[in-house]
Amino acid sequence: MINNFPHEIIINGVYFSPLLLVFIMALIATIITTVVLNKLRISQFILHIPLGFLAILTLYILLIDTYFIKI
Repeated sequence: MINNFPHEIIINGVYFSPLLLVFIMALIATIITTVVLNKLRISQFILHIPLGFLAILTLYILLIDTYFIKI
């Protein structure tokens, strides 16, 4: 199967992994999600906030990798 996405992202002659793009997109989505959870006061049900943040970040990385940018 041919992958339509490049194996590397080139910025000013420096090669970056596509995982960096996936991580940045997931980090932005996670920050937005945590702000919404805080506004709705749902985050009070998460026992350990940093682990909850990492869990949401991991889920977004997996979803973005699976459906949008295949590494």
